[in-house]
Amino acid sequence: MSTTTIKAFGTQSPKDDLKEIKIERRAVTANDIEIEILYCGVCHSDLHTARNDWGGTVYPAVPGHEIVGKVTSIGAGVTKIKVGDYAAVGCLVDSCRTCASCKEDLEQYCLNGFVGTYNGKDKHLGTQTFGGYSEKVVVDEHFVLKVPANLNLAATAPLLCAGITTWSPLKHWKVGKGSKVAVVGLGGLGHMAIKLAKGLGAEVTLFSRTPSKTKDAMELGADAVVISSEEKQMSEVKGKFDLIIDTVPYVHDVNPYIATLSVSGTLVLVGYLGPLEPIINTVPMILGRKSIAGSLIGGIAETQQMLDFCGEHNIVSEIEIIDMQDINAAYERMLKSDVRYRFVIDMASLKK
Repeated sequence: MSTTTIKAFGTQSPKDDLKEIKIERRAVTANDIEIEILYCGVCHSDLHTARNDWGGTVYPAVPGHEIVGKVTSIGAGVTKIKVGDYAAVGCLVDSCRTCASCKEDLEQYCLNGFVGTYNGKDKHLGTQTFGGYSEKVVVDEHFVLKVPANLNLAATAPLLCAGITTWSPLKHWKVGKGSKVAVVGLGGLGHMAIKLAKGLGAEVTLFSRTPSKTKDAMELGADAVVISSEEKQMSEVKGKFDLIIDTVPYVHDVNPYIATLSVSGTLVLVGYLGPLEPIINTVPMILGRKSIAGSLIGGIAETQQMLDFCGEHNIVSEIEIIDMQDINAAYERMLKSDVRYRFVIDMASLKK
């Protein structure tokens, strides 16, 4: 298969900074869409992959799975979108499409393993996939999304990961008018969880250890803020919440939050991968039919549903735009939570 050489930003090892490199993109096949990347969001997963924090990174690695751009070429069989349209690509670029999960539009749970936008296996070229820190991307039309015309393109980019990661559990647990939802942590995921839950009509509370986050949370749409280190405040919301979306990306004690779930309530983890410590006490779970669950991004149909909902309600991320050349400094700031609330790369800077 013929390829095109393009510019990208990637890393050759876990210890190297990201810098300009050259990568190959496949030629457009009958079902492919080629997108000139205009904006790419910066996710914690990008940093973890670049630094091999989870193991299994194939180098050179080019992160980026919050992609928004303009369609520049389409294959002969493409019907979904046309040249000149704005399009988006999230965390997935392929799956088997035949397993039980894929048939239910749950490609993120593909039983044969989905193909990630980066560090996956490109079945056409036999190499690893490269992400959105690059000039363009070629993706099968099934995994390309339409961008509502009224949304700011740069601020739409983080919806492709931070947005769908919080939207999927809100929809799965049927959040709507009258639902009582709490969000743990106010970062890239947390601020989207507040906006989307509020958009769905829920009463929304933020759990935070940082009192200074209160003003921001209220401006984003939260109805209340509970300082989770204050026992009195925690006791006042005992048994209140139908759903808690826990966005914290590191190991932490979830036991205090279980007490704030209503009967049959669920705490869903979307930010942290790994063993939980301290150990979970099952007594309040059994006595109140409470659950601890996990959720991973969303399928393609659900992601399009989320984008359309955001278009209708004019919901986008709060962002800080950076140049591609500033990505290493952005990673260091992200580790300190020094961003409100998502970095987005202006990919025009790659032409510099």
